[in-house]
Amino acid sequence: MHIHGAASPLTTLFISDLHLCPERPKVNQAFFNFLQTRAAKADKLYILGDLFEAWIGDDDPAPLSQQVICALRALTDSGTQLYFLHGNRDFVIGKRFARETGATLLKDHVLVTIGDEQVLVLHGDTLCTDDIAYQKFRRRVRSPLLLSILRHLPLKTRQNIGIKGREKSMASNSNKSASIMDVTPATVTAMMREYSVTTMIHGHTHRPFCHELLLDDGTPARRIVLGDWSDKAWVVSANAHELRLFSFDI
Repeated sequence: MHIHGAASPLTTLFISDLHLCPERPKVNQAFFNFLQTRAAKADKLYILGDLFEAWIGDDDPAPLSQQVICALRALTDSGTQLYFLHGNRDFVIGKRFARETGATLLKDHVLVTIGDEQVLVLHGDTLCTDDIAYQKFRRRVRSPLLLSILRHLPLKTRQNIGIKGREKSMASNSNKSASIMDVTPATVTAMMREYSVTTMIHGHTHRPFCHELLLDDGTPARRIVLGDWSDKAWVVSANAHELRLFSFDI
């Protein structure tokens, strides 16, 4: 077991789906408070995507974007290691953001060591394979060529794309069934087999819960889903002794 200092075990925190934007000042402030309190006491913080409602580029001069960058830099300067995994709302976040915040950008699916266990962490949208239209869109929009084109568009153009994208997403999701927008169970078990894990942590679906399941060979497994930040803030706290999902009021 690794011991931090003289007493407390190494603590790793996971959050997802804050959807920060100027229209949600209470959530924004709750996030800043979280960074200064709980996160500052942790060894590592993983942000599993959709930190922002929309991210138009690392050169975004908007006050909130700059405020978040400064707050994350203060966290990493204080000694907490920061890791960021792209969501479906902020997949354009790039190297400049990482450099300015001190964050490490991760791939879509990452193994994290908690105690003596390997845990698979991801945003969660790749688990929603029944939503065929979204998966096609995801593959197209995240191609290196299109990402490069997006990042080189004029700032004003990207701002307009961000606004229209949010409106289109809301309209599209309102017409989809709840089951399509949730994870596909067979995809969950297949991915756990692929990565040889029995614990998975993700967000995206906005349905916080700790699911107990059995893999094909009868091995017990668990899927821990982070909730979005709205009335409550959702966090997974993990160390060598326990892994728990909890919330606090915003």
